[in-house]
Amino acid sequence: MSDSLLMIFVKNLIPGMVKTRLASEIGIDAALDVYMELVRHTNEVADKIITDKTVFYSEYVEIEDLWDTDKYSLKVQKGNNLGERMLNAFDEAFDSYNKVVIIGSDCYDLTPQIVAGAFKALDENDLVVGPAKDGGYYLLGMKEHLPQLFQGKEYSTDQVLKELLDEAAESQLSVHQLEELYDIDTLQDLKDAGIELESSEEDFEGMEGDESF
Repeated sequence: MSDSLLMIFVKNLIPGMVKTRLASEIGIDAALDVYMELVRHTNEVADKIITDKTVFYSEYVEIEDLWDTDKYSLKVQKGNNLGERMLNAFDEAFDSYNKVVIIGSDCYDLTPQIVAGAFKALDENDLVVGPAKDGGYYLLGMKEHLPQLFQGKEYSTDQVLKELLDEAAESQLSVHQLEELYDIDTLQDLKDAGIELESSEEDFEGMEGDESF
């Protein structure tokens, strides 16, 4: 058993329940395909991290999916909103671990080096955060449970990172910021991240029309 834990938050692969903003632009099935690719990428990244690892599903534990149970423990997120779910996951993790890092499954630019660097940064910092270009964050790590970082916060807005950093400053926590990356929530995010869709962009025009931290 390691003294460090990587937690991965994923959504169950339910059409219409993942990448809802993206689905409003490209359709439910295409958005599900994108999310499956994001989960595949996240799995590849996490496989290269040498530490204990837990996957937290949004609704129920998937059977026989990408996550090898020899490498990962599988659990279900607990809480009524994202803040509660992360708070509860960190609370449970710190019963057994000294360093805990959480990532989502929305960041196609995430690399093993970035995640490994987050754990290393905790040697000299209270908190490590990976800023997302939409104002949220794609990674958060700490070496003690800090419930104030999650309580009373509103997620999926462009103020998430600012509120986190303000709370950290108020609590006099040292913070290491990683490089800023894209979370994939919209068609423009897909283009910026260089992800190509099998269908042409014209196929999605006229269609009407969240998961990141």
